[in-house]
Amino acid sequence: MRLHFTAAEASGDLLAHETIEAIRERRPGCKFAGIGGAELARSGIRSPFDIAPLSILGLVEGLKAYRTVIRLADAAADHIISTDPDAAILVDSWGFMIRVADRLRARAPHIRLIKLVGPQVWAMRPGRAKKLAARVDHVLCLHEMERPFYEPHDVRVTVIGNPALSRAEPGDGAGFRARHGFDADAPLLLVLPGSRPSEIRAVAPVLMQAARRLKSENDSLQVIVAPAEGMLELFRQSVPDAQDWSTISARSGERFDVMAAADLALACSGTVTSELAMQDTPMLVGYRVGAVTWAIARHLLYKPAHITIMNIAADDTEIVPEFVQSRLRADLIAATAQDLLNDGKRRQEQVTRQRAALKSMGEGDRRAPDLAAEAIISDLE
Repeated sequence: MRLHFTAAEASGDLLAHETIEAIRERRPGCKFAGIGGAELARSGIRSPFDIAPLSILGLVEGLKAYRTVIRLADAAADHIISTDPDAAILVDSWGFMIRVADRLRARAPHIRLIKLVGPQVWAMRPGRAKKLAARVDHVLCLHEMERPFYEPHDVRVTVIGNPALSRAEPGDGAGFRARHGFDADAPLLLVLPGSRPSEIRAVAPVLMQAARRLKSENDSLQVIVAPAEGMLELFRQSVPDAQDWSTISARSGERFDVMAAADLALACSGTVTSELAMQDTPMLVGYRVGAVTWAIARHLLYKPAHITIMNIAADDTEIVPEFVQSRLRADLIAATAQDLLNDGKRRQEQVTRQRAALKSMGEGDRRAPDLAAEAIISDLE
């Protein structure tokens, strides 16, 4: 069995690595090729080109990078066809992968196409279900609520659950505080500034301004910042004075420990919010994209009132306070954060509601990469 994995962003790169390792456990003789980043390299797969230019956020930003996307879609199709796989697994990254699928369908229709993580049809543009079903043979979705969107179309669907929920291990919060000299009883604020360059530039400075306000009003407050892997240098450029008043943690191996250690987190919207909830850490979420992108998404495309997956899973109600677009202001974030830091009962209530939302999202089920691996093997065998 020969498989080709293509991953265009960091989250997809990680899921590809995890799924490949799960397949190897079940089929040691399987041969792999791929396009991706550092995580795919950990699986021993050398990418023919750099995926970094594909880490694009927003409609306007995507249009500006259109030529790059087309060039790399052509290159990806060339590489996939050259390896002659039994199946090509296209991981996440809707806009890029649908173009790769178009090229493969036209040039190599014998290659079976599997989309690992379908687009968020439950949130915006449900018509993408029909478009995807016409191009791939099998869609692996994260949530059961996605299945009905594909039922009218002739495509196989498997629900694998949210990978973030299957990755999170219980963090050692007390151990983290002890190892790094943080007071065991003093309040600890965690800032998670984002995983994309656009987020580090647009969201991180506001979250850090809010954190500094809180620090200036509370001498005992300890602030720690944990930039995503690969974003540390850009974060330092965006917030050059951060190390003067906060602690910067760049150890990926302590990711869950630092979350468990925190009394409250200020987080850029993304997968990290589910990971925080797994550690029973209350949080506030901030986000901002370009004005044109937001106007189009909010008025024409995006259906839910909220952007955080736990809020959407809770019947689109606000469990986690959100500060989006014009509300992404340091003063608003700091005021809400201070109220939460002052009210332990309110923080615990939020944690309880976060746990309930996680349960509705499938927490506690089998690991998503294991289910994805079994679905891919079953599809081919």
